[in-house]
Amino acid sequence: MNDKQEAKFQELTGRPVGHLVCKMAVPTIISMMVTACYNMVDTYFVGQLHSNSATGAVGVVFSLMAVIQAVGFFFGHGSGNYISRQLGRHETADAEKMAATGVTLAFLAGCVILVLGQIFLTPLARLLGSTDTILPYARSYLRIILLGAPYMTASFVLNNQLRFQGSAAYGMVGIAAGAVLNVGLDPLLIFGLNMGVAGAALATILSQLASFCMLLLGCARGGNLRIRLKNVCFRRDLFLEIGKGGLPSLCRQGLASIATICLNRSAGLYGDAAIAAMSVVSRAMMLAQSALIGFGQGFQPVCGFNYGAGLYHRVKEGFRFCVKWSTVFLTAVSVLGLVLAPQIIAVFRNDPEVIAFGARALRLQCLAFPLCGVIVISSMLTQTINKVWQASVLAVARQGLFFIPAVLALPHIWGELGVQLAQPVSDVCAFALTVPLVLGVLRDMDRQQRLEKIR
Repeated sequence: MNDKQEAKFQELTGRPVGHLVCKMAVPTIISMMVTACYNMVDTYFVGQLHSNSATGAVGVVFSLMAVIQAVGFFFGHGSGNYISRQLGRHETADAEKMAATGVTLAFLAGCVILVLGQIFLTPLARLLGSTDTILPYARSYLRIILLGAPYMTASFVLNNQLRFQGSAAYGMVGIAAGAVLNVGLDPLLIFGLNMGVAGAALATILSQLASFCMLLLGCARGGNLRIRLKNVCFRRDLFLEIGKGGLPSLCRQGLASIATICLNRSAGLYGDAAIAAMSVVSRAMMLAQSALIGFGQGFQPVCGFNYGAGLYHRVKEGFRFCVKWSTVFLTAVSVLGLVLAPQIIAVFRNDPEVIAFGARALRLQCLAFPLCGVIVISSMLTQTINKVWQASVLAVARQGLFFIPAVLALPHIWGELGVQLAQPVSDVCAFALTVPLVLGVLRDMDRQQRLEKIR
């Protein structure tokens, strides 16, 4: 390790855990919320076109964005978890190989998404949940978004690798630069050049390209691992580490995309207004969820470094800290959502039918939202300390095991209310599954600590 890397190690394994988590969480929260704003900004400006079909198209294509993010998070979390543990063990050379390999594999995976997406554009738009009226807008938006897939997947990897090295501030700068550019380009391209939804897509991929360039620069500063092509190493053990560390993220994000498709199809039974309403609700909840995920991501480098160094008591202390304060935050957000639901929906689509459908869905989701703190932080803990099967189960629980069956079955029982109830029902079920699993992981950590003391 060089001097900067050694200083970072000493900080992450020696400073008070609560202080460290908060310090690491500020830039990750900003990064996650800015990432959420990319699609929210598109939803807002496309909503000014006064077309439920155009607004619905942004929601439909969002599930593809979730797939791109899933691939990026697979390589980013898989490589990042390994990097943080190796840096905790002072294995810097191996960490550098993983960093370069993870970024390269993600870029190549993005190229595959680009090619296949362009070949099967219309079937893909249909698969994502487009109705006949939404399809032309979805095709226009989708065709351009796919062009950015290679560097968008690589950007997610770079951001996560910086975060796992304890340098989330560099990732925040890169993501924020793209977001600011997106806010300026959206109205210019959508209205100024009269490009409509295609302008929103072009603004997004240009902004993401700017973020990618800034993130690459961040890797060359502050004692971070540089991305060098000569360090790319297609070794079986590195592939396995990426798979073990990234599988929970791939499951979680991939199922989120499938869940969005199922939601669009179920909501589509009640018209474009219902799809638009649930699209807006998803964006509104995503902003709060992004803050929660960002807070948990501030815990992950602290968790990884200390677990790699054998300081298990600090890992558990950080976990308890994050669960406590994330639950407090989500409770406050839920109260605001319950009170201001119609006003929140109206910001994005001021249509009476959309507001009525969306406000009830938002309020129902807020009732169970405080439970998500335990679910998300537990998933991040198990993933970072390489508890593969527990992390994978927790990753698929909320959207896969519970939400998809709920959103497909409940509308047949309660109609529109079934669509709106699917998410809160799945949150309650996921919470009930998470608690015993994470308690078992914490007990295992206690046993491991006792055994190491005996040795």
